[in-house]
Amino acid sequence: MPELHKLTPPLAVLQGRGFKVALVTDGRMSGASGKVPAAIHVSPEAAAGGPLARVRDGDVIRVDAVTGELKVLVAEAEWSARPVETMPAGLRAGNAVGMGRELFAGMRRHALTAEEGALSWM
Repeated sequence: MPELHKLTPPLAVLQGRGFKVALVTDGRMSGASGKVPAAIHVSPEAAAGGPLARVRDGDVIRVDAVTGELKVLVAEAEWSARPVETMPAGLRAGNAVGMGRELFAGMRRHALTAEEGALSWM
């Protein structure tokens, strides 16, 4: 996704200035995150009610590359009480066009989640 690739240069600048940064997303990316640690294709996706739909601005997320674990460092009671956020309809509609997205709208409508293999023909 082009918008994800645009994030990596500013994150690398922040990293170079001493900040600890990483990219955590359920978006699709070739893995070209460079020196920025990245956890991509996190599944289940936020749109499917996965854990990323409960993450909020300011949350600290531990990315453990050795164990392959992502952990949001929020108290369990708070985490359980958080609603699953959904993308507003207007934003969803705005994200459906441009960069060739309209060409693949039908495929996206029928594709399974990444966890299920992202197939569209079964």
